[in-house]
Amino acid sequence: MKSELRIDIPEARLVDLRRRLEEARFAADFANDDWRYGTNGAYLAELVAYWRDHFDWRAQEAKMNEHANFLVELEGVPIHFIHERGVGPDPMPLVLTHGWPWTFWDFRDVIGPLSDPAAHGGDPGDAFHVVVPSLPGFGFSSPLEVPGVTFSRTADLWAELMGEVLGYGRFAAQGGDWGALVTAQLGHKYADRVIAIHESLPGFPGFDYTALSPDDYGPGEEDWLARMQAKSVTIASHMAVHSTDPQTLAYALNDSPVGLLAWIVERRRAWSDCRGDVESRFSRDDLLTLVSLYWLTETIGSSLRFYYENAHVPWTPAHDRQPIVEVPTAFAVFPEDVLLLPRSIAERRTNLQRWTVMKSGGHFAPAEEPAALVDDLRSFLRPLR
Repeated sequence: MKSELRIDIPEARLVDLRRRLEEARFAADFANDDWRYGTNGAYLAELVAYWRDHFDWRAQEAKMNEHANFLVELEGVPIHFIHERGVGPDPMPLVLTHGWPWTFWDFRDVIGPLSDPAAHGGDPGDAFHVVVPSLPGFGFSSPLEVPGVTFSRTADLWAELMGEVLGYGRFAAQGGDWGALVTAQLGHKYADRVIAIHESLPGFPGFDYTALSPDDYGPGEEDWLARMQAKSVTIASHMAVHSTDPQTLAYALNDSPVGLLAWIVERRRAWSDCRGDVESRFSRDDLLTLVSLYWLTETIGSSLRFYYENAHVPWTPAHDRQPIVEVPTAFAVFPEDVLLLPRSIAERRTNLQRWTVMKSGGHFAPAEEPAALVDDLRSFLRPLR
């Protein structure tokens, strides 16, 4: 049984955060203006000072509470989700799934245009019933106290959420990062219930991303493999530790808000289309709301474990039919994302019906390019209503 959630962090947690920020002990940093050694110390100190003296969590919390938030427990796993009913003649149910280091709030700028398009200059015929869950062990989907929650199991939970809890017999799905794999799994296993899937990062269950060669890339994609390989250095460190010994890192990040901020902001800078200026894509309030969600819910540790679970539990196909994803599929390719896979792979592994190469944007599509994502979703799903 779902229950309404009003987000209201206890004041004691905010007082404790402020104290920790006041007492922060920064590591010495030198010869690091270009971030070659990791997060730049001078910029980090500026962000910490803003977090301590100017950031208003209650204002951000109020914005979250403008949406309909709920909690439900599914198979022993607590799940938080936003559920905004569509305003239009026949809204299509749509579940949006985030990744790491994202939260549900990365979809904040697409919820309104998707659920109430007329209020945002669109056609009410494009309305969706928008469902935005927090991944298990992320944010308010906590505390996670059971192991083995992979993207495949998350897809099962989403199918239960959309069907048994919310009563949607059929629905569409969209996601990026881990959310792309959850979305692909929904399209793979639940083809009888999923109308279509849309991904902002090409997630293919069971695919060996290391096996790509230049021959896989077609016209217009000639430099994609080289660009992706160049980006690979920015994902190596977190993939290694999160997949191997996440609990060790969790102790440090759960104890130090400065350490948590440094770990997350470096990735936001490296994986977004910001050309080294992270605030050209995300305001300071955006960055600190993101980090505060992990800090105030104490979920950085359980979010890291999502990598471990997926690295240690091999994906098992639900069927052997081809393509692996039979439902209509769309990909929005954002040029500065960390994975740039060729269209030929998507054509072999999915029922590809739309392939859009965006003009700009990186790994965090709904937060970086919300209007472009909304337009692509509407265009793709309009004929499938």
